[in-house]
Amino acid sequence: MIAGAADLMSRHGVNATSMRDVVRHTATPRGSIGHHFPDGKRQLIAEAVVLAGKQVSIPLEKAMNERGVIGGLRAFVGSWRRRLEATGFEAGCPVLAVAVDRHVGEASDKDHETAQQQLLDLADGVFADWRHIMRSALLREGLAAERAERLATLVVASIEGTVAMCRANRSADALDQVQEELETVLSSALARTTG
Repeated sequence: MIAGAADLMSRHGVNATSMRDVVRHTATPRGSIGHHFPDGKRQLIAEAVVLAGKQVSIPLEKAMNERGVIGGLRAFVGSWRRRLEATGFEAGCPVLAVAVDRHVGEASDKDHETAQQQLLDLADGVFADWRHIMRSALLREGLAAERAERLATLVVASIEGTVAMCRANRSADALDQVQEELETVLSSALARTTG
């Protein structure tokens, strides 16, 4: 159900993904929603954000460790390209969906603002994790901490924004352009550490 919720959120956004949609999409008995997610949709969204974050961070960290910054970037972009193309450019990033789509709580939610802030904090934590992975790889290759931090933010923000552009355009052309520019910027920064 959690993976199904993340998939639906990546395609339709947070508010357009209902508990009923998740049950239908995952062929799960309706009663299991209340059993597994006693706090309702907010809990399901939160767990979907955590899962989606790990689905990117685990292979991203592995790629950065095994292939270095440039190879890791190529793997990161490649994974988004495959996801976009496999879904006919329907699915983007469920974490971004949480960051941009204001959660409309259920009637049972006592404090909509607190629920919204918790979801935004989770999304921020996922983005921070991805930046940390990128930053660590840049540090290993000799960049100064401040520059590594800025470039890690640039990479994550660029890829996230480009995924949204690719969905709108139904093409991976923007992803190709951004990858090329990011490789140029990163290669230049890394070359200065060895020069």
